[in-house]
Amino acid sequence: MSEHDTSSEDLWKSVDALWTWLETDQPVGGREGLLLRMLKLSEEVGEVSEAVIGALGQNPRKGVTHTWEDVQGELCDVVITALVALRTLTPDTREVFHRHLIRVAERSLGPEAA
Repeated sequence: MSEHDTSSEDLWKSVDALWTWLETDQPVGGREGLLLRMLKLSEEVGEVSEAVIGALGQNPRKGVTHTWEDVQGELCDVVITALVALRTLTPDTREVFHRHLIRVAERSLGPEAA
């Protein structure tokens, strides 16, 4: 996959490929593996927080340690991790996500938005 592949189809192929890769070399399986896959989201969100604090220089001991581009990358990691976690729960990841996105858009923006 090149860095310029941006279509929706490429997104879902990448999510499936990442899921397959993780499933193939999973050191912990079963319910514990599932739980660890979900907990990975908390780790990634923590990295977003660390990057924001670092971009703002809020830690007086460390100063500015991150850029807003770092924050963007960490947010992307959260999205990717969430999609792979969703794929872990269902092979119908695309349909489940799309249906939920429509519900959220309709709830937030009105029925004509979706």
